[in-house]
Parts: sequence; structure tokens; C-alpha cells
Amino acid sequence: MKNCWQENTPCWYSDSGNPKRKYRHTLEITTTPEGALAGVNTGRANALVEEAINSGVVTELQGYAQLRREVKYGEENSRIDLLLSGQSGDCYVEVKNVTLAEGARGLFPDAVSARGTKHLRELQKLAESGVRAVLFYCVQHSGIETVEAAADIDPAYAAALKEAVAAGMEVIAYRARLSADEICLFEPVPFLPAAD
Repeated sequence: MKNCWQENTPCWYSDSGNPKRKYRHTLEITTTPEGALAGVNTGRANALVEEAINSGVVTELQGYAQLRREVKYGEENSRIDLLLSGQSGDCYVEVKNVTLAEGARGLFPDAVSARGTKHLRELQKLAESGVRAVLFYCVQHSGIETVEAAADIDPAYAAALKEAVAAGMEVIAYRARLSADEICLFEPVPFLPAAD
């Protein structure tokens, strides 16, 4: 998150309107040192992806009759962010928020993520059993044009990602349009797999 913040630059927050909430306001968007906008409320990523699926923006995930959130699955006591169901079967979608940028390259994770690696193992097992499994990178950074694993930060995550993709897990990445008025996913960005 360090790359998402610069002192004395504009930022935007939302107001819950709930005076009983411990912190009534939530930081939503910051301005990076490079002048890009970054969506730093990681809790918003799942809702952005769900909205983009329901509105037809994410064409790769259309044709499912039902969408459920936070469904338990797997051998490691996991919860999938979104479970899509339809006549063609189920599709398990794990959402990750991407804000770390090196130039136009988006990198995930921004810190060692044992939980993220666990999710990849679970998705790999689904893919190996013939179930559709998707890792969805929700890019909330206006300067990011591609997404890849941050192997220098978390080599175990990068290795697990490579194995899961080889087993048939799909990777989808979409970029958000960020403004004071709206945050919404609007276009796909390329996922760059690790070089051999």
C-alpha cells in the first residue's frame, strides 16, 4: 500500500452514515506519487466484480443463473468469494485486489500471502477435478496496464499460481475506472504468466 499514498495529494472517502460504527468513514481512493488513482478499500473488490458480472461487463463469466457469496469449499476450510452456478456447472471465482504498480505493471501480492497461496491450492484442486476455477484480479489503479505475480515479494505465491494455471485454473483481470463519483470495472487487462 506504500505505493498508493503521497502526502498532500487528493484522496476520497465514503461516509457510512452510521454514527454507531467505530470508524464512520472509509478511505476509498488515494493519489499515488506518480499521480495515478488507486482504490485502496480492498473490501470493495468483491462487490465491483459482482456488479461487473451482473451488468455483463465481464463477458468471460456470463451464462450463469445464480451467484452466491462466501461459500465454504475445499479441503483447507476456505470460502470462495463468488460461486456462479448454471446449467453448464459451477464456476468458483476468487477475487484479488491489485494496487501495487511498477510502471504500468500490476503486481500481486504486495506482501507475502499464505492465505493467497492457500486459495491457489484450492483452485488448482478444483481445476484438476474438472470444475471451472477462476482467479480474478480486480485492478484498482489507473496506471496499471498488465498484471503478473510479484515473484520477488512472494515466490511461493508465484509458484502456486504457475502450478494452478498449468492445472487449468483461469486468470481474468479487469481494470476499474476510478473517480470521485464512481468506481466500476470497465475493461480487461492482460495477465502475464511467469516466464519459464
